[in-house]
Amino acid sequence: MRLIFASDQDAAKALREAGLKATPQRLAVLRSLAADETHPTAQELHERLAPEFPSLSVATVYNTLSALTRIARCIPLELGGPVRFDPNVEPHDHAVCERCGSIRDVSDVADPTPAAAPASGSEGLAGFTIKRVERIYRGLCAACAQDSNPAH
Repeated sequence: MRLIFASDQDAAKALREAGLKATPQRLAVLRSLAADETHPTAQELHERLAPEFPSLSVATVYNTLSALTRIARCIPLELGGPVRFDPNVEPHDHAVCERCGSIRDVSDVADPTPAAAPASGSEGLAGFTIKRVERIYRGLCAACAQDSNPAH
């Protein structure tokens, strides 16, 4: 499920569920995240929204993303480098470009759960309670692969 809202009222309701007031700046953060499949960082969201909302602080962006994470409306991704935020909270994997750092969702793998991994919510791996299982595919995105092709 992507973080998509039918209306600003739905987005405002999600913010209230997270314990936040539905300010225009926070609604903009939500809309921008929901429309972005690149798994943006808080800084990227801030830079994108600052021209329209000059008073928007980086702290507001972080606090909004933290609150959305708390209510399971987005997932923080720590894949090396700054934390990125994923509006897709359904189980899925990620592909990471080792050259440019782009990240894309991967959901069309035949068996998305590795056979040796415990199920979500189960206890395993030295007593850890597993929150989610995902695979990370590393390689080159299409643009970087084309740039490294000697024929070009």
